[in-house]
Amino acid sequence: MQTVLIVYDSTTGNTERAAELVAEGVREVEGIKCIVKRVDDVSLEDLLNADGIIIGSPTYYGLMSAKIKRLIDDSVEIHGRLEGKIGAAFTSSGGTASGAETTILSILKAFLIHGMIIQGNPHSQHYGLAVVGAPDEREADLCRKFGRRIASLVIKLAR
Repeated sequence: MQTVLIVYDSTTGNTERAAELVAEGVREVEGIKCIVKRVDDVSLEDLLNADGIIIGSPTYYGLMSAKIKRLIDDSVEIHGRLEGKIGAAFTSSGGTASGAETTILSILKAFLIHGMIIQGNPHSQHYGLAVVGAPDEREADLCRKFGRRIASLVIKLAR
């Protein structure tokens, strides 16, 4: 069984809700174990044990939260050991054109430096998932699809 780890930081609950919805999508894929953890509860061992890592952060001035950044900074201790794992990112922001893409890209850049595999989306939200505020029903569907997409890639590469 392959494991997808969803790591998130959330102050208002919006990113947490998105993480729960992404997890629903991940769990729809057969052969996947999904673990959801608040960033405060994640260890480097958790990252090493996952086949896919999805990180969710609120957008703060176009960047990831300090807690997510600290996890990424700490991951220098395991540099090179995440190579070949699937990585993906999502964010919640206060509005459109408010830095969501740059937040996602800041996380993806770290994944790429670790040698991780990133899948874009040619249809919409090309870099990752972005929701505005608390996910509405349309965004909830996008969250689940995002989770399914990443989990399906983890399964595909495991074959």
